[in-house]
Amino acid sequence: MDFGSDRLRFLCFFLLLIFSPIRCQAQIPAEHDGFWYGKRPDRAESVVVEAFFDPVCPDSRDSWPPLKKVVQYYGSRVTLVAHTFPLPYHDNSFVSSRALHIVNKLNTTATYSLLEAFFDHQEQFYGSSTLNLSRASVVDKIVKFVIKELGPSFLSAIKSGFTDSKTDQVTRVAFKYGCIRGVYGTPSFFVNGFPVPDAGSPLDYEKWREIIDPLVTKILGLE
Repeated sequence: MDFGSDRLRFLCFFLLLIFSPIRCQAQIPAEHDGFWYGKRPDRAESVVVEAFFDPVCPDSRDSWPPLKKVVQYYGSRVTLVAHTFPLPYHDNSFVSSRALHIVNKLNTTATYSLLEAFFDHQEQFYGSSTLNLSRASVVDKIVKFVIKELGPSFLSAIKSGFTDSKTDQVTRVAFKYGCIRGVYGTPSFFVNGFPVPDAGSPLDYEKWREIIDPLVTKILGLE
């Protein structure tokens, strides 16, 4: 969700100031950040859409159905990569994002199913639903939620994932990656590396078609 305020933009600028000086010194991750939707493409003839989502952001939730529809419509001509961007003013955003990274390491085919589950049941993870819960209780609540989606055989792995410092680090890296890209609200989208206007607002199916149709036409050599 984008506050659309000078205060939020200043926060983004401040974060960029923090992270920019360490770009050259920070350890480069071994893997590219993000969750690939379907198989990772082995060729370049594809429009690449990057989506920065907060699992407990209502605007991220609302933006997902039209984006999913358009990606399915274009098939192999469009590649989607989703990144977590846990906003600091959304309750339990970081821990729900961490759950996605844990699951992605265990079973990449389940990542988007879990993301959709978070979108469908966001009200369980913010506001009065978790107001009086400790962090440990919130983690336990999310572990149970994930197990309900993936099955009880994953219980031990999910629990240990939340005590593994590597999953904490990869979730932090995802946030820093968003900051370096200039993301300050969710959802935020990039197409072939260029930002799509109106960060923090969902795009409908027709708008996505307007953006992608000309690009696919060029790829197919029909222009």
